[in-house]
Amino acid sequence: MATTLTIEGVESGVRVIRRRGAQRVTLSVSRATGIATMTVPPRMPMAEATRFAHSHREWLQDKLGAMPRTIPFEEGMALPYRGRMMGVTRRDGRGVRMIGETIEVGGSAEALPGALERWLKGQARIRLRARSDIHAQTLDTRFTRIAIRDTRSRWGSCSSSGTLSYSWRVILAPDPVLDYLAAHEVSHLREMNHSARFWAHVKALCPDYQEWQGWLRENGPELHRYGRR
Repeated sequence: MATTLTIEGVESGVRVIRRRGAQRVTLSVSRATGIATMTVPPRMPMAEATRFAHSHREWLQDKLGAMPRTIPFEEGMALPYRGRMMGVTRRDGRGVRMIGETIEVGGSAEALPGALERWLKGQARIRLRARSDIHAQTLDTRFTRIAIRDTRSRWGSCSSSGTLSYSWRVILAPDPVLDYLAAHEVSHLREMNHSARFWAHVKALCPDYQEWQGWLRENGPELHRYGRR
């Protein structure tokens, strides 16, 4: 179980994880979440690990200070949507609509962030369900339901009960990235592992999956910058 270590000047603290097989203590800062994590060998005294973390306080501050800033949902922003940069404007009335290269959000300026996020989640659900349905039919399998979340550590998951969970932020990425993600999670319905057979299923559904897997690995952290204040 992870615990949090408080270090002066590191606002969010440092998550501490004891990991079997770890040979030394290490520190890292996630590009996606900005969370600092210290991995500790199972038998290392906590006092020793704490001294290590405090001795690297300046390194942590530099890393966290260099993290990209959040881009809030607001009128006039540029927002990636299905891989295209769109302008966001506000209009009178209700609902969200797309006009050319613009996403128009109805309602007040205060309501815009929530309305835009709900719309993006809805669009993600529609497209992910459609692609998951197609891939499940191809593999002659089925899922029980689709869950749309805002996970930071992973883009998708498949439970033993057949629930496919996805991050709504994949709707910001190009369509082939979303398709790869759906292919990946549906393939877990056949193989709950990352064996050669699993990757064979992914390749059958998405022949160029490695290209889009690489895109997500390289560009995914950028998508986590977008959101409400």
